[in-house]
Amino acid sequence: MKKFLLLFVFAFTFITACSSDETTTYYLIRHAEKDRTDKTNKNPDLNKVGQERAIKWANRFKNVPFDAIYSTNYNRTIQTATPTAESKSLEIIKYNPSKMYDSIFQQETKGKTVLVVGHSNTTPAFVNKILAVEKYKDIDDNNNANLYIVTISGDEKTSVVETVE
Repeated sequence: MKKFLLLFVFAFTFITACSSDETTTYYLIRHAEKDRTDKTNKNPDLNKVGQERAIKWANRFKNVPFDAIYSTNYNRTIQTATPTAESKSLEIIKYNPSKMYDSIFQQETKGKTVLVVGHSNTTPAFVNKILAVEKYKDIDDNNNANLYIVTISGDEKTSVVETVE
């Protein structure tokens, strides 16, 4: 009887481990409104409206249990991510948008809930790369309110877009 019980426990543990449904959720946003007063500045800070939006993002995400927060290495994306990172006591991890969703990123984020802050062209491109389809176009330059949520559960990938004003 002990052998049968031991075999049953082993089989149950093995089946449970093999069938565990590891869900990965990505929240992707574009940086908040940037200072446009100096057209030659390639790395502007957020303007006042952008600073307020960054705080609104943190409020929107207050109940989201992020495991990691990624940002490109620009003032405006880092400043957008900072209020959320501070509220979650997380460091901002810098990523290179030309290497988005590579095998290392996939491995590091598997089974986690992740915020990614990017740009009008890199954010939808990142979503498309995750989905492996060209579903989303670049974000209009005056739009800083899109939130893309991508969920991966097993082989199934889903996405939604919300507008957060």
